[in-house]
Amino acid sequence: MLRAIPRATARPVLRRLLVGAAASVAAAGSLTAAPPAAYAQAGGADLLSPVRPGDGPDRDHLTVTVRNAGDGVDGTFELYCDPDGGSHPDPSGACAALERDTRWGQDVFAPAPEGGFCTMQYGGPATAHVTGTWAGRPVDATYDRRDGCQISRWDRLVPLLPGVGATGAPGPEPTTGV
Repeated sequence: MLRAIPRATARPVLRRLLVGAAASVAAAGSLTAAPPAAYAQAGGADLLSPVRPGDGPDRDHLTVTVRNAGDGVDGTFELYCDPDGGSHPDPSGACAALERDTRWGQDVFAPAPEGGFCTMQYGGPATAHVTGTWAGRPVDATYDRRDGCQISRWDRLVPLLPGVGATGAPGPEPTTGV
């Protein structure tokens, strides 16, 4: 059996619902609004242009140390992304390689999976160590070229890491076509 609510009782209930909904919308809107400081450029020249996320102290920064890669590519390099810069030989290419491999829920610097089947090839003595911050997360990763899995992991991040062949790999001496 349905009972009708008197009209005088229904209005306050409806009013509470509407006022509550309006307050919720207003609160949600204030959470998404950027603070005024976010719209100020470093020089304050253009107050309507938002500051890019990478312009602050939390900007992505990596230090890449490469050893035994040959061809003068050994050394320690700094890399900043968005905007791209630093002492890295190819900051734009390195940042693009990182962006290409960055996916939600996956670590672009993760080691090769344990127990995987890797080809028994040697890619040379090159090693690399990458530290810093990427996508707001700390990075401390090491790379080498001791087998097919490690070579693939290295090559996936070229040009963050230098493109190297199988330098130092044992093999036949070059021959001339005489």
